[in-house]
Amino acid sequence: PMGEAPVAELDALLGGGGWDVGDTFEGPPQPIEPTRLGRNVCYVVLAVLFNEEDAVLLVQEAKPECRGRWYLPAGRMEPGEGIVAAVRREVKEETGLECEALTLLALEERGPAWIRFVFLARPTGGTLKTLEEADAESLQAVWWSGDPRALPLRALDILPLLELASHYRRSPPHPPTLPQQLPCASLCLRLLLTFANDTGDLWVLLGTAGTPHLPVVACGTSPAELRGGLRLPALRLLRDCLSPAPHPGPLGLLGLQHRAEGPGGADGICFNVLLSIPPSEPGAMPPELGSPAFRWWHVEEERLRGQILQRLRGVSTVPIRS
Repeated sequence: PMGEAPVAELDALLGGGGWDVGDTFEGPPQPIEPTRLGRNVCYVVLAVLFNEEDAVLLVQEAKPECRGRWYLPAGRMEPGEGIVAAVRREVKEETGLECEALTLLALEERGPAWIRFVFLARPTGGTLKTLEEADAESLQAVWWSGDPRALPLRALDILPLLELASHYRRSPPHPPTLPQQLPCASLCLRLLLTFANDTGDLWVLLGTAGTPHLPVVACGTSPAELRGGLRLPALRLLRDCLSPAPHPGPLGLLGLQHRAEGPGGADGICFNVLLSIPPSEPGAMPPELGSPAFRWWHVEEERLRGQILQRLRGVSTVPIRS
């Protein structure tokens, strides 16, 4: 029945919004200490900006280890800083320009220890930094209309990001997605875990403790967890509640929630992710659950079912790159 399903929560997430995380998580590990920037996590922001002539904004690095080389505006978030505020600050410090973040383009991660948020942004003012204004942040910034590979680049990892940004401008694969201002004490994933068969039937996994809800799993801080990436908590949950554990498709990001200096001064983030389990045969039913902490909900309401299937079929989520 609809009354036994988290319809409002699903609507919020599918629309790029957020939902209260709470302080309980499905399965181990339960967080021991709050997530803190500079202590147990590192968040990095990077921005891709184009001008009206389709030239891209590049920065000439001032850091000793890569001085004189070129890169996109990027840098580490600071304690007490929001994600979008960090984008604006880094762009201003390195290029002299003000900007507005338009959407998250990609999430790049190496586990909880290093996460980079890649944004498409647009310039809104300011003056381009020149060599005469060189400082510790950068030597200068330019609008570059040629092939970036003609320049000595700090790293080639910006090339696929430029392609991603160009593709988004031509044909956006997902709706504009920006962080939601909601507090979170820990680094965690809220899972919209789906099973759809070839006849169009759709099920969503729900947690049963208290009010039915989408499962939320915490990211651990052990060496194995740090190396395993953000996919590991989702795989751990599947292993614990399904036997044998299936091989799900890739994680896709529907949105994320963060508020600077949240509970206890924490810098936690909740990643709202979409994950699907492929059917083993035509007309298959969802795999049997081995834990009473979860149940499958058959989505029959046409509007909601259509929204979820559209997200699944169109791969219309922010890519997560591990």
